[in-house]
Amino acid sequence: MNPEVWPEIQRIAAAVMASIGSVITGKPQAIRLAVTVLLAGGHLLIEDVPGVGKTMLARAMAASLSASVHRIQFTPDLLPSDVTGAPVYNQEKRAFEFEPGPIFANVVIGDEINRASPKTQSALLECMEEGQVTVDAVSYPLDDPFHVIATQNPIDMDGTFGLLEAQRDRFMARLTMGYPDERAERALVRARDVVDPIAQVRPVASIELVRDVITRCRYVQASDAVVDYAVSIVRATRAAESLRLGASPRAAIQLIAAAKAYAATHGRGHVLPDDIDDLAVPVLSHRLLPAVPTRGQDVLAQLAELIEQVVASVPVPVPVD
Repeated sequence: MNPEVWPEIQRIAAAVMASIGSVITGKPQAIRLAVTVLLAGGHLLIEDVPGVGKTMLARAMAASLSASVHRIQFTPDLLPSDVTGAPVYNQEKRAFEFEPGPIFANVVIGDEINRASPKTQSALLECMEEGQVTVDAVSYPLDDPFHVIATQNPIDMDGTFGLLEAQRDRFMARLTMGYPDERAERALVRARDVVDPIAQVRPVASIELVRDVITRCRYVQASDAVVDYAVSIVRATRAAESLRLGASPRAAIQLIAAAKAYAATHGRGHVLPDDIDDLAVPVLSHRLLPAVPTRGQDVLAQLAELIEQVVASVPVPVPVD
């Protein structure tokens, strides 16, 4: 791969991050992670309490891309067919025809995903893993690229259902927004005085460009030592006594994929152990279950601390001259 490719990807990523940053202030790490997941071809789960900008981040990402975008508001009465689509009878042809649902788009915003029933949540499993929808034994390919940004409230909020383990494992990374600092919150309030900041966002990257960058990110070099390091971290979570469910092999695959895109956003064509360290918590935390169940924000902090301990216990690969 031409070395000049990586600075160009860095420039594209910076443009998208700057566009999102015009709406979401004071959260550069969250924005970089969101763009990393997009360029890695993964899906993003944003979890936090109401009112901290989860949906705004998802909308800003979608508005920054010249792509097809659909938003699905998940509710307890939402049906799987409301997501995937269903056969509809055509009076003229006297036959049933498949009517695509809102899942058919480049960017799908799943708002408050954990307010839908597990049955409806399961409608996303095939979509997110295989990029297709199967209805009445017929498979329909989804748009390429296909990127899901889902938001959810902590599981101890009223009217929420915990995401299925298989569903959580489909998300490449989870991020939490957190409350803004005082200065950022003051600027946020002022910015909403006159206009909706989303209305001011203009696309800075076409979907064709994003598709090309996703392909190029796969060619970022990850040495055997770095891959072994990532795999060792994932396997160590399965041996941790404080966890009753460790990370899956899919987690190791997605950790490397995310690290490649993360390196590319920094203008590098190779993955460093530091990239793995930076991404371990957001890529692994939502896949793990603690041995002693806790609720809400406590579990997020607990899992982050456990992952940091696991990472610290795995020897960092030493560069070879």
